[in-house]
Amino acid sequence: MLDRRTGERRQASHPQLELDKPLYTLGVASEMLHAHPRTLMVYEQLDMVKPRRTETNRRRYSPRDVMKLQAIQSLTRNHGVNLAGARFILALLKGLEEHGVAPPAGFRDVDVSLLEV
Repeated sequence: MLDRRTGERRQASHPQLELDKPLYTLGVASEMLHAHPRTLMVYEQLDMVKPRRTETNRRRYSPRDVMKLQAIQSLTRNHGVNLAGARFILALLKGLEEHGVAPPAGFRDVDVSLLEV
């Protein structure tokens, strides 16, 4: 944003959400995703998502984790892909995005731009 008086750039007045800040508990994340908490635990066991842990070993999901889980859900629910396929497709889509190549038309609803795959 440009300051009219000084002509210098300044930060926007609203704070930006930190994508890697561990904010959501397992219960909150599962509600946000309309998924059973055990489902999220399975994704963790398969190393598809790695939530941070508190000092008391409770899971905390970041907004980036939730976005990745949404992408996984889109692939499994909307595209009929199993979890191994979802992992593979996410990696392919991320590679295409990193090289500036548009994803195939059938997968344009899966946004991987902010994900770590």
